[in-house]
Amino acid sequence: MASGRFLWQSRAALAVAEKDMRIYYLKPPVLIFGIFFPVCLFLAFAFGRNIPMPVLLPGMLGMTLFFLSSSTSPLVAPWETLSRTLERLVSTPASITAIVAGDIFAGAVYGIGISLFLLAVSVAALGIAPVHPLVVGIDICLSAVCFSALGSLIATLPTDSPGNIMLVLNVIRLPLIFVSGVFMPLGDMPAWGRTIAACSPLTYTCDLARHGLLGSGYFPAALSMGALAAFTVGFCVLAVFLHKKSTPRRLA
Repeated sequence: MASGRFLWQSRAALAVAEKDMRIYYLKPPVLIFGIFFPVCLFLAFAFGRNIPMPVLLPGMLGMTLFFLSSSTSPLVAPWETLSRTLERLVSTPASITAIVAGDIFAGAVYGIGISLFLLAVSVAALGIAPVHPLVVGIDICLSAVCFSALGSLIATLPTDSPGNIMLVLNVIRLPLIFVSGVFMPLGDMPAWGRTIAACSPLTYTCDLARHGLLGSGYFPAALSMGALAAFTVGFCVLAVFLHKKSTPRRLA
């Protein structure tokens, strides 16, 4: 009986994810803050600097994953609250856990798909091959789920305005970019900078990307994977808990 309920809720989560993919992937906030903004930010930093592109590639991958994966899931709850479709979704037998899982899965797939495409183009253009392709794959998948769960967590804020959610999300994302070793290897940071960086999941994404693409990183690869997994579980659990608290208030 328990396994039957789990399978049914899993199918419900996939149905929610399919709905999110059809509705939200081409929304202007997702395209602007998920693709155009990180590309412009990266080019603004890299242009005119004498830094080899292979050295910049892990940071670019990490930043792309960060913005892409966290751009879809934050929009769902406020947008559906605003359009009055959340009540219809909650009235189905799908649990809040399944609904949140579907939102997170849709955001992760968005990040994985476009990041893999951009990575393939970059690697082909630079003529380099990843030293550890499996590590790169694990990094992309773990990070995509982690950042999508972070976006879903931010979506629990008490507002029905997608713009307010994206504003709060960018207030969190932008500082994390500059403390997480995206543009500067961790070994070049002062001790206090490395301490702050260790508190950010994006740090482990970029460091693991350096392991996979260049064969070297500051932290052991296993440590970065474990840290990303811990952040992912923490964000997912907290997102489900807070959505269970906030959803009745959204429907009131």
